[in-house]
Amino acid sequence: MFARPATLLLFAIAASGAPPGVSIERVFGPETPTGRYKHPASIAELADGSLYIAYYGGDGEYAPGTGVFGSRRDRASGTWSKPALIAQDPFYSVGNAVVWQAPDGVVWLWYVVRPGDTWSSSRIAMKISRDGAKTWSDASVLSFEEGTMVRGAPIVLTGGDYLLPVWKETGNDREEVGSDTVSFFLRRDAKTGRWSESSRIRSRRGNLQPAVAELDRDHLIAYCRRGGDYKPTQDGWIVRTESRDGGRTWTPGEDSRFPNPNAAVEFLRLRSGHLLLIYNDSMTGRTPLTAALSTDGDRTYPYKVNLAEGRNSYAYPFATQGRDGRIHLVFTSDQRTVVHHAVFEESALMGASK
Repeated sequence: MFARPATLLLFAIAASGAPPGVSIERVFGPETPTGRYKHPASIAELADGSLYIAYYGGDGEYAPGTGVFGSRRDRASGTWSKPALIAQDPFYSVGNAVVWQAPDGVVWLWYVVRPGDTWSSSRIAMKISRDGAKTWSDASVLSFEEGTMVRGAPIVLTGGDYLLPVWKETGNDREEVGSDTVSFFLRRDAKTGRWSESSRIRSRRGNLQPAVAELDRDHLIAYCRRGGDYKPTQDGWIVRTESRDGGRTWTPGEDSRFPNPNAAVEFLRLRSGHLLLIYNDSMTGRTPLTAALSTDGDRTYPYKVNLAEGRNSYAYPFATQGRDGRIHLVFTSDQRTVVHHAVFEESALMGASK
């Protein structure tokens, strides 16, 4: 009921031109009893080797009564558990959920609570689990600032601090992100456990949903979704920014070389030191979903592969690299009703395109 045989999906992906070595399974769809809407999803590899997906679901993006659901993939059987409700607000709708296990074993869950009619009214809430995502703490508020939201996983900096990507969304239009929307980062001190803010990243059309990678102790790079509306354009680009002081201050966001149809991106540093960017290679729609790999520190991306393409909307990529080196990616499709899980190795990208 909760998974479809991967062989059919492998055939579909192969037919659409994705490289050998990429497997994709359809994990949840509209038939899964958590509401038709399932978007976006996040994924973590837990200490016991199991995979854990969190997403928010319900009757629609702005529907009342939405909740955050979690599901675990058993290592032995490869099956996903029935999604269980792990976070909900008694008064307001909830949104984007990010699940992540810290080096000390604590599993974190950040999610959005939306008191108003648009996301610009949101705040960030959080829970933790000390038993491998089996039970969860009560909720706490991380950010009380109106319009603050979360979507991407944190990274652990060289000094041990956590750096969580967040943004402040402005505007009261469901079909347009305000041009003064800004990305920034919340930093958790490894010694005190206290959170502090980085500088805010401003750009000409606004930016949101940053994804960050640390190149060395001081040098970090982030790619962000652009602001604006969803209409086809010839001037829509992923926004790029840098920090040279360990993520405390950031350069103004500038247009990168990568197109962006006002859609989420994923960016992470692999254990090889190479950089992986996953995005929609289009200014007009959320297809194809493309992976690009840099082996020279973000200067060039000679390896580029479409992971999913065709007449659909492949959105909100969220990736993590497992202990065995394989990359686990979740994304949604079919009007935000289907969650997919892709697995591939870095070599699959390097061998398919140059």
